[in-house]
Amino acid sequence: MRAPNPPEPSPSEGCSQTPEAEDEALVIFTPSGRRGRVPRGTRVLDAARRLGVDLDSVCGGRGICSKCQVAPAFGDFPKHGLRSAVDALSDWNAVEARYAEKRGLAAGRRLGCQARIKGDVVIDVPPESQVHRQVVRKRAEARAIVMDPAVRPFYVEVAEPDMHEPSGDFERLCRALEAQWGIGAVEASLPVLARLQPVLRQGGWSITCVIHREGETGPARLLEVWPGFREGPLLGLAIDLGSTTIAGHLCDLATGEVLASAGLMNPQIRFGEDLMSRVSWAMMNPGGAAEMTKAVRDALGALARAAAAEAGVSADAIFEAVIVGNPVMHHLLLGIDPVELGQAPFALAAAGALRFGAAEIGLGLHAEARVYVLPCIAGHVGADAAAVALSEAPDRSDELMLVVDVGTNAEILLGDRSRILACSSPTGPAFEGAQIAFGQRAAPGAIERVAIDPVTKVPRFRVIGCELWSDAPGFAEAVGATGITGICGSGIIEAIAEMRMAGLVDASGLIGSAEQTGSERSVPEGRTHAYLLHDGSAAGGPRILVTQGDVRAIQLAKSALYAGARLLMDRMGVDDVARVVLAGAFGAHISPKHAMVLGMIPDCGIGQVSSAGNAAGTGARIALLNAAARHEVEALVRRIEKVETAIEPQFQAHFVAANAMPHASDAFARLRAAVPLPDVSFNTGGARSGEGGGRRRRRG
Repeated sequence: MRAPNPPEPSPSEGCSQTPEAEDEALVIFTPSGRRGRVPRGTRVLDAARRLGVDLDSVCGGRGICSKCQVAPAFGDFPKHGLRSAVDALSDWNAVEARYAEKRGLAAGRRLGCQARIKGDVVIDVPPESQVHRQVVRKRAEARAIVMDPAVRPFYVEVAEPDMHEPSGDFERLCRALEAQWGIGAVEASLPVLARLQPVLRQGGWSITCVIHREGETGPARLLEVWPGFREGPLLGLAIDLGSTTIAGHLCDLATGEVLASAGLMNPQIRFGEDLMSRVSWAMMNPGGAAEMTKAVRDALGALARAAAAEAGVSADAIFEAVIVGNPVMHHLLLGIDPVELGQAPFALAAAGALRFGAAEIGLGLHAEARVYVLPCIAGHVGADAAAVALSEAPDRSDELMLVVDVGTNAEILLGDRSRILACSSPTGPAFEGAQIAFGQRAAPGAIERVAIDPVTKVPRFRVIGCELWSDAPGFAEAVGATGITGICGSGIIEAIAEMRMAGLVDASGLIGSAEQTGSERSVPEGRTHAYLLHDGSAAGGPRILVTQGDVRAIQLAKSALYAGARLLMDRMGVDDVARVVLAGAFGAHISPKHAMVLGMIPDCGIGQVSSAGNAAGTGARIALLNAAARHEVEALVRRIEKVETAIEPQFQAHFVAANAMPHASDAFARLRAAVPLPDVSFNTGGARSGEGGGRRRRRG
């Protein structure tokens, strides 16, 4: 599914075009999305510095420190309009060869200080090579969960072998489990059977069994045997596999306590920032799907090891994992080519819940560990949306709830006890700070909160890693270590919403000039204007602007989000909702007021908008710690009505009307009663405040 095409620039916001020099190459860095043309022969490290990419280096480019490691991606990138050929970088040189021999260099990695750009190329900067690493803010939310795990220990006393009643040790163990614990048929793998006899004799015919069983009557599987009585840690891992970030919560299966939480960037970003870009990669590059599958499986293994290390335990103490993710992530994890999800009718290879051994996908947990994957709702509404539904329970609500899991691909639920609808909407990566001129992922030094004085038009802000506002005493010293490096998703949303409330940007999305706004912070930027949020040039830092392109990128993302929600409301036959829940790691950091000013969600009282944090991760934890919840979510998914935005004619109409801030036709009366929105218009062509954002570009 594709997001609707962006509006064409109006005459006041276009930019002059310059011919591409033949001696220059286009380089695109992920996950930041920074791009630019550099002379052929430029070192990757120098190109990164020129484009403001966060690439570390300690040794001054001598190939000693390895901090500047990068991972070039080769193949066709239709979204970027380029082919990254294998000869786009210079061959390995002696410095890289020596480093690889002495200290090792992971497959596919290059040293940015040695590799030179010879042609158009896409280059991924891995987290360990970033000075300001991504803060994956998907913490475990506090939640009361009824403990009923699928994995439990059982102590049993087994009858000794008797020549007069010949039977196998395993059969006598099964009889003991049934007699002492009511556990019926039990299955065991060959490696477990091989350990059984010595363990029984070592324990004097008493044994602790680790059993996996969903419910009192479900089939049971013997995962581990220990001699005698043992109280060892039995752990489970709940994983939220997102398009941009992956988060895992390591839980004690006896108490439900979250022992550790770990997060990392999804390494598939180098193949495409959004889902359809990754589907395109799989379609256009032979073996591309398998390459993405390997990348994400390796990442999950690393995540499990990191969580275990944080908790001070071994990864082989993890006996079960529950995984949620959108359909494309779901298929790639399972080793299924997602090509069918890129075209109507968007058929899933498997929609129901899945159960299999963790070793089948190389998770690196206990050798017998099991995996449960929640069911998908539809071709573009995945197991993550099912987990959100389990966590937020709209099916138990007496009032109409709108639940929006905000991310690169937003999942939206609308419902109450009587009926539940679901859809997904292609918001794109702008909310994550990508495709923003000075945007970056959430990392220390990134601007995350913004306030602009409506009279003076002067901003103040907060950055990740510092609790002080920029106008507070001691702020400069507090951010001295990280600096002010860019603006993340929540920061750009607040900045543009504050600009709207301060009269710096009009309802159509145009930034006014200094003369029109009365502020010298409105500065020329090509044929458009930008707002100067922070001028760090005097201190040797960056000059951070909110550009016209940034406003347009956020308009596209928020319009897709609103259009999806409005489509569900149309299908439900309502114009209002009782409450709105913003979910997701990013949704947890969105200010309800600023989201409403932009028109990201339908109009309602600001007090009726709340955050659920990482609801998908919470749903995964519920399914991990309560086996009955798995049957509950499977039944719930069968009740949910799916709405496919890609084939709904009204989606485009809603999208266009939502380009305005907050909306072209909806009065947003509740918002305007609480927040003043200046009636300004900076379109010299005469468009009034409240109208849409310009002409549409023709498809094709």
